[in-house]
Amino acid sequence: MYAMAESIIFTLFEGLPRQGPGSTACTKQMFSCVPALPEHPLVLDVGCGSGMQTIDLARLSHNTRITAVDVHAPYLFDLRTRAASAGVAARINPVQASMDTLPFPVGSFDLLWAEGSIFIMGVEHGITAWKKFIRPGGYLAFTESVWFTDTPSTDVKRFWQENYPDIKDVQSIRTIAEKARYSWITSFPLPESAWWSDYYTPILARLPALEEKYRTHVEAQAILAVMKQEISLYREHSREYGYQFILLKNGK
Repeated sequence: MYAMAESIIFTLFEGLPRQGPGSTACTKQMFSCVPALPEHPLVLDVGCGSGMQTIDLARLSHNTRITAVDVHAPYLFDLRTRAASAGVAARINPVQASMDTLPFPVGSFDLLWAEGSIFIMGVEHGITAWKKFIRPGGYLAFTESVWFTDTPSTDVKRFWQENYPDIKDVQSIRTIAEKARYSWITSFPLPESAWWSDYYTPILARLPALEEKYRTHVEAQAILAVMKQEISLYREHSREYGYQFILLKNGK
């Protein structure tokens, strides 16, 4: 059952510009906030998906070498294709691996980047487990779902309790980060457009075909129904929650 659910989820997101909220403008804005990097920085993009942000990072710094990790091979195939078209393939090394068993030496990277992926680990586990891969004085940049209100609507609260009970407010994430001996550098919320342009809108376009493909699969229909519910809730309640882009420094 788990294998089928995973397969359906991967199928839903394959070929999309992104596998989560984000935008080139947001990637560029956060990269510009990183205070200092070596002349030839080594970057690890965790949960890279099809790699829109990976390619953006390569374009933003021509001296950057990026290791892009994802567990799903078709995403990495898309990344290779897109990187070649963008002329940055020589500086991107796609690696198929799980984010909870990263195969790299301690202190390998100057910057660890994770757009739309840390929720898979859980934010506290992710920033703690990944810390060892960031050199002292290096940086961690990630996006994470957060509450924008202390009093979310009943339907919104129920949805998040059922699907991602680990959601927190920004201050709670800051407390976790500082306890893990990171310094808080900056953060900003993603605009609503970052949810729609390259993520929700393409998903909505493919949902009818997937509903037809899986019309006899109860589990698949349930997964697609949750996706439709998520999009509907965000359309109505985007002021109550969203994604926050966060930048931390490894060390005090």
